[in-house]
Order: sequence, then C-alpha cells, then structure tokens
Amino acid sequence: MTNTDHTPLAEPVSPREIPDAAIAMLDAEGTLVGWTHAAEQLVGYSAREVVGRSAAHVLPPAEDAPSAATFAEQCRAQNGWSGTVTVRHRDGHAIKMTLRISLLWGQDASTRWLVSVTDIGTLSSGASNGAVRESLLAHAPIGIAVYDPQLRCTWVSDAMERHVGVPRDRWFGHRLKDLIPGFEAEALESVMRQVLESGPTKVHEYRAWPPADRGRAHVFSASFFCLQDADGKALGVCSMSVDVTGNRRARERLAILSEASTRIGSTLDLMQTGQELADLAVPLLADHAIVDLVESVPFGVEPSARIGTTSDRPVLRRAGVASTEQGVLELPAVREEVIHVPPTSSFAAALRTGRSYLEPVLDTHAGPWVDHDPSRAQKVRDSGIHSLMVVPIRARRCVLGLALFGRSTEPTPFQEDDLLLAEELVTRAALSLDNALQYARQRTAALTLQRDLLPQHVGGGAALDVASRYVPADMDHGVGGDWFDVIKLSGARVALVVGDVVGHGINAAATMGRLRTAVRTLADMELPPHELLRHLDDTVRRLSEEDADAPDQFPAAVGATCLYAVYDPVTRRCTMARAGHPPPAIIDPQGHITFPDVPAGAPLGLGLGLIPFESVELELPEGTLLALYTDGLVESRDDDIDVGLDRLGAALAQAGSSLEDLCSQVIETLPTQASADDVTLLLARTRGLEPAQVASWELPNDPATVRVARQAAAHQLSEWGLEHLVATVELIVSELVTNAIRYGGGPIRLQLIHHQVLTCEVSDSNTSHPRPRHPHIIDENGRGLFLVAQLSRRWGSRSATDGKVVWAEQDLPSKAVAV
Repeated sequence: MTNTDHTPLAEPVSPREIPDAAIAMLDAEGTLVGWTHAAEQLVGYSAREVVGRSAAHVLPPAEDAPSAATFAEQCRAQNGWSGTVTVRHRDGHAIKMTLRISLLWGQDASTRWLVSVTDIGTLSSGASNGAVRESLLAHAPIGIAVYDPQLRCTWVSDAMERHVGVPRDRWFGHRLKDLIPGFEAEALESVMRQVLESGPTKVHEYRAWPPADRGRAHVFSASFFCLQDADGKALGVCSMSVDVTGNRRARERLAILSEASTRIGSTLDLMQTGQELADLAVPLLADHAIVDLVESVPFGVEPSARIGTTSDRPVLRRAGVASTEQGVLELPAVREEVIHVPPTSSFAAALRTGRSYLEPVLDTHAGPWVDHDPSRAQKVRDSGIHSLMVVPIRARRCVLGLALFGRSTEPTPFQEDDLLLAEELVTRAALSLDNALQYARQRTAALTLQRDLLPQHVGGGAALDVASRYVPADMDHGVGGDWFDVIKLSGARVALVVGDVVGHGINAAATMGRLRTAVRTLADMELPPHELLRHLDDTVRRLSEEDADAPDQFPAAVGATCLYAVYDPVTRRCTMARAGHPPPAIIDPQGHITFPDVPAGAPLGLGLGLIPFESVELELPEGTLLALYTDGLVESRDDDIDVGLDRLGAALAQAGSSLEDLCSQVIETLPTQASADDVTLLLARTRGLEPAQVASWELPNDPATVRVARQAAAHQLSEWGLEHLVATVELIVSELVTNAIRYGGGPIRLQLIHHQVLTCEVSDSNTSHPRPRHPHIIDENGRGLFLVAQLSRRWGSRSATDGKVVWAEQDLPSKAVAV
C-alpha cells in the first residue's frame, strides 16, 4: 500500500489537515542538535540561533514547571514524556503547547531526544480528528527514525522496532529498502528525498507486518520532517510513524457502508437486491460473494420458519454472485439455481439460529464440506478460497437467506472486525430485501383485490357485444378507484355501469369494491337508473359517515361519480342517468358521434339530495356503439376536456374495427406521460332481438283470459320447438295472469322472450309489487308465487312506465338457445 491518494477506500491524508508539528532534536545533555522550519515558525527562533545551545536556555519552561534537571530525570525514568506546557515566544508572549519527548537510540547504545511540539490554538476541528493529531496528542506508541542525507538510519526508537519487526541493531547504517518490502521502501524514500530538497512536512502511509500480528498487514501513517543544522542546511530527515490500522479500517468501513446506502436496494426486485449486495462486497470486502435467498422469498412469500425452528432440508435460490475471478462465478452454482443445504452443515445452522459463522482458515479436506458435498469441496479447493464468512440475512425474526464471503487472492484471512462489517452490510441489505418482500406481498394482495373487484369476463348476452380496458394510475399496485360492470337483467336487458371513486391505489379500490357491490344489489331490484343512483347516493353518504366515525379514517367515498344505463334489446331503447359523471359517447351505425344531453346530477355522497337524478331514454338502432368511460380518459393537465372528447370520438369512428381493436386504439391515443388518474373504457355495440324471438298478447282483465293465455303460450312454445316446457310455462302463466287479474287493474300484457333463456313477463297497471308468502296448510290462497318460485330458475318484478312487470325465467337446452 503506497500513498493514500491511490487507495479508493481510504480518505487521503491532506497536509492541510495535519498540524505542522515543531520538531527539535537534543543530545543526551539537552543541547539542541537539530531544528525544523516549523519550529522556527512556532517559537520565533531560527536554526542559527538555537542549534548548539541548551534547550532550557532557548525554550524556558513556565514558572510552575519543574527544573530542567528534574525534568530530564523524569524523562529518562519514563523513557519519554508527553503533556501540555506553556512556553514563551521569542517576542515574549506565552504559547500553550502539547509536547512529547521521545528517546532515540543510536549505535553503541548512544541516546538522543526528539521533541515534538504543537500549538493547541492552531489546531482546527478537522485536524483534531486526523491520524497525526492522534499520534502527537494521544499516548499511542510512535515509531521514530532519523536518516542522514544519504537516507541511512542513524537514530531509531523502540516503537519503530516493534512497528516494523526489525531489531534495532539492524537499522543503523541501512536504508529502508534493506528493512521493509521494496515497493513500500521506494515510496517512502521518494518522500524523504522531497523533504530534503524542499523542506515542508510530508505525510505518507505504508504497510508493514508487526511481529505481534504477523498474519495481518497494518497501515502506518508517517510524517517526515527536515532537520536543519546551525547553518540551516539539511542535517537529515526525521520520520514519525503511528499505527492507523484501526482508523483506516474505520474509514474503509464508513466508505463501504456509505456505498451500501446508494448501491443496495435501488429497486424493489428481490433478486436484483441480492445481486447488488454481492457486487458491493467484491472487491471491497471479499474476493468472492454469494447471496442465497430462501426459495419462497423471490416469489414474494415470507419464510414460514422463524429463527430457532428447524427445517429438515433447507432449500435456497441463488440471487447474487460476484467474484474477482471470472471462472469462480460458477462456484458452486449460477444465479437463480436452486441450492439444497445439507441439514447438518454450518449453512443450515446459520439459517436455523440466525447467527453468523466465521472460518478464518477454511478446511475443505475434512468435516461437512467433504461429508455432504465432496464435489463442491473440490471446487472450493480449486478456487483457492482459504477464508469464509457466512452471514444470515435476517428481518423480523425470519431468516430470508444467507450471504457468503470468501477470500482467495487476498492472503489475509477474515477477522472478527471483517465479520462485523459483513453483518452491517447484510443488515442494510436485509432492510431492502424486507421492504421489497413487503412490497411484493402488498402488490400481490392488490392484484388479487383487483381481480376480485373488477369483472374478468364481461358479456352482454343477447343484447350487447362488449369490450373493456382498465389502466390504473397506480401502475405499481395495479388498482384504483375506477370500476365498470355489465349486469344481465330480466327480459334480455343489460345494465352498463361505469364509476369513479376519487383517488387511486388500494384504499380507493376498496371503496370502489363496496360501491360496485351496492350497484349490483340495487340492479337486482330492477330499479330505474335515476332511482338506483338515488339509493346509491344514500349508500355512499352512509359509508362516508361510518368512515368519519373512525378516528384515523377519512371519508374515502366522498366524490364518487357514476353512470348507469339499461339497454332493452326488445324495444332497442336505452335508459340512462348519471351522477356527476362524463356523458357517454354514442356512435350510430353510420359513424356519427354524439354526446347525449343527459342531466349531469351531483357526484355521489356530497349530501346534495335536493338535486334529483334524472333518467333519459334514447332509441338506439341495432349496431349502435356505446362508449362509457371515466374522466381520466378525456382529461389531462395540459389540454381542455374538449380536446380529449375530440380525440376519443376520432378513435371510435374507425369503421369496421372490432370492439377489442377499438379499445386498444382509444388507449393508444392517451398522452405518453403517466396519467394522474385511472382510465376506464367500456364499449358496447347494440344488438336487437328478431321479431320471431318475441311474442306478446294484450289480454282483457277477465278471469276467462287465463285459459286463453295458457293456450297462446303453449302454441308459441311449440313453434319455438320448446314443447318440453309447455306444462311448466302453462302453470307459471296461469299464476301470473291470475294475480294480475285479481290484484291489478286495466289491461294485461303477456310476453314471451326467447333468447339465452325463456322469459315469461306479465304486466299490469298496478304499481304495487308482489310479495311471496308461506301459506299454512289450511290456507286456500297464497301459493301462486310460491309455486312460480319453485318452477323458475329465477323470478322477480320491476317497475314500468304505466305499472309493473312480473317475470319468470326458464333454462333452455343448449341447442335451443337463441342468440
């Protein structure tokens, strides 16, 4: 390791961050024999004025300091001294300084003293954190060596001997290249030459292997000072070194963790996050990194097993692989491959306990490596991996997977502090993985909700051909507040619904689901569109009030809009009403588009019940196209709504296009930028029933009419080839017509409709709807509707313009269905 400028993980030590310590060298009697330019700047004395004179004479101590002789004895007894002192500048003012005196050894056991002094007042806050600040002010051992102009060592301290691991006697008369590895020595000697030539202090970092820790390289920060003689000429170079391995590794750890915050978790893809962890660890922490996730995790399913529970055969899926050597990427499996973990291996133990596993010296010749997977053990041996860390990926008391780190080219084995760093990295990755897992779970729930709330297969029966599109603004979750529906009603009629709840996302979707259910319930009551919207408005206001009663709930349903239309293929008429919703687009068979004038009504849930909803009835020729949509289709931030309506009309006017193609063409006309609102489109092309599919009779209000009605119905069923239904339909017709005569008024109408089912309808002028009863055994009446219910697939009643209609349906055999 040379200068920190070439080391990407360590912050370079800038001379501006280092206090320019004043260095002086004294002989055994306390006479100054060496001086530095920094010392002159600090106390005002030049080398010519001080070299050769007593240090006590040149730098008199403060009044409360011990005598020079006493002080010298203390230094000898303690092999040096460090502390804070106050001295006087050459011009007389006092300076508070930190001072350190170190003992140096020369040949033949001769000694000298090196004094380093720093003005406390000049230290910046940044310098107080620097490596040399620590070396000058703290009590860490400082290695000191003095070199002559030919860079041969002349004086050395005990600490320097311990730093480099070279005995003191071997230093004298030798250059650094004789003592430490070549490339380190060359870099250091280059710095010393610069100091001899130019004079300013230089700082450099180098690497050495102390005897106390031979298996691990230590990083030392060295400051170099030029010593001057009495004439101001270069007497030599003084080197002061301090072990900054801890500081450097702390800087490296901070740098790696800083990178982790930006490089891990860039997406919500679980597999991608695993790969990002592996990519970051190599080569910053390890030569090889593997990230395996519990098999269910990549699919968005949280592991069922908790920490402390056992799994007979753990199964993982490889999510990330990184290596400094391309060939090792195949070790022992590639990305996305399924990994079966031996149940008694250290990997299974880490999964079970949630505790990390460190093997500084990896032994692949014995133990579980060979017992469980000898081929994998051979691959590990071939790769040269000699040190291993296994770190479980934990989140909320679950182990999501394992991260494995190995070294092969880096000779130093993993240590405990490496494991701590690996655990910190994995913890950050685990947070991102857990966020991604929670997102996947929520997205799965949202998509399930969408599938449940929106119709998956819409059909208009014999009345309509339909197609639809739904584009949520919240594309991540795929749900919003828009909804549509196609509801089959009695008499071959079909209801079309499009609604919009303010907002989007899962909360709006939940509210939408409640409204869609309410609309279906109200549609089963066969209410006219304007009455259905009135009841739906009451429902929305009631839901809003219930939400408002909850302390942390907002009335999410307020502001909902809806358009409800009912098309009758028998009359080819469509009745519609809207509640604050955009009007439908109607394209006739010739391609002319109109937006009918349907009273807008107030949005649902606003409490504007005094403004009634109004229904409008339109006659639609067969082949007419109806387009129901939400405002997200025609409104945008940049354009007026008229622009959106014109764009919609132009897309719908494409002659000869199928409904599916038309839907796609309309959606493709949307602006390319993301929509701020959900987009829903429901297209329906009308079909009319053939006259031969409908038979109707006007009947007088006379009891004799019942027999005529039964005969007419039986004759029509025979013409349709439905003789097998004659007996059942005769009973139904008899009961319905009898009730109309008994409880109704005016003329009676009987109608049979042959479409996907057979519908029997009896209408009268009475607006009261029938209610089935459960008669007792002795009752003579009240069994008619009970009998109708037993004989029909379903039955009911609905309001009509001049009364009511009671109807009942019969299933048809598949070959008899009229489409």
